Amino acid sequence: MDVTTWLLEADPAVRWQTMRDLLDAPVEQWEAERSRVAHEGFGARLLALQEPDGSWAGGAFWPSDFSEQKYHQEGQAWTATFHSMVQLRDFGVVASDPVVVAAMDRVETGPLWEEGDQHFFDGEVEPCINGRTVAVGTYFGRDMTPVVERLLGERLGDGGWNCEAPHNSAVTSFDTTINVLDGLAEYRRVHPDPRVDEAIDAALEYLLERHLYRRLSTGAPADPDYLRLSYPHHWHYDVLRALDWMATEGIEPDSRCDEALAHVRSQRTEDGRWLLERLYRGRVHFPVDSGVGEPSHWLTLKALRTLRWAEAHGH
Repeated sequence: MDVTTWLLEADPAVRWQTMRDLLDAPVEQWEAERSRVAHEGFGARLLALQEPDGSWAGGAFWPSDFSEQKYHQEGQAWTATFHSMVQLRDFGVVASDPVVVAAMDRVETGPLWEEGDQHFFDGEVEPCINGRTVAVGTYFGRDMTPVVERLLGERLGDGGWNCEAPHNSAVTSFDTTINVLDGLAEYRRVHPDPRVDEAIDAALEYLLERHLYRRLSTGAPADPDYLRLSYPHHWHYDVLRALDWMATEGIEPDSRCDEALAHVRSQRTEDGRWLLERLYRGRVHFPVDSGVGEPSHWLTLKALRTLRWAEAHGH
């Protein structure tokens, strides 16, 4: 079976992106497919799990029944409001759909962050959380300027961000930085700001100087997991996530992307698909992809989109 045909047999969340990014379908066709996401498949299932109080699983970042003991037993829980909102954005639900608007209105007045009892769209304290909160808040039509201002003030001297900065970590984190980049890029689509542009450029330069996964000091991989492709990636960094972010933002690649691109190409199977290499441990609402070692619709979509972008620029 042709790979794009296989992708078109997947959930509407995968189909509309395949139509737009791989098949160059007319806008009205992929928009029609996208409009189905809130009403069929993964998107509809996730929206239906919202609680009457506006939360998912009873909490902003943690389910209401979660505990430290359960964390050690199960791993991270990915079912609370924050993680569910991130997933809805990934699926591409249409923000103006009345069902989605009503869901976001419930979030606005509903769940409070466990860290400080503030409303969800006011943000948290960690930049790795706030970056994605800016992304979902902006995507769903909220003005996230106060949280963006906080993020701009938390930049480290070497160009990026690190959630451990309050604990005397002065070096940028790949993981934290990709999450902040995600939020700032979404924000500037609605609120152009040269300070945001400069922050994005500096953080991207930090990653590119390291060829998207290497230590600057030794050239060794900063973390072996940066070469293991996963979905959902949650807060975690990997080279495909970084490359796909660049492709989605229309940023021109340079030679410092080539090693990461070569790695992504090397993971393609003989039938033209990519396998899920890592699935992060923890509670989920329902699976949204294959199991580890199985062909992944999401990774195949992202990899093909990324390689199409790279090849269009001669890489």
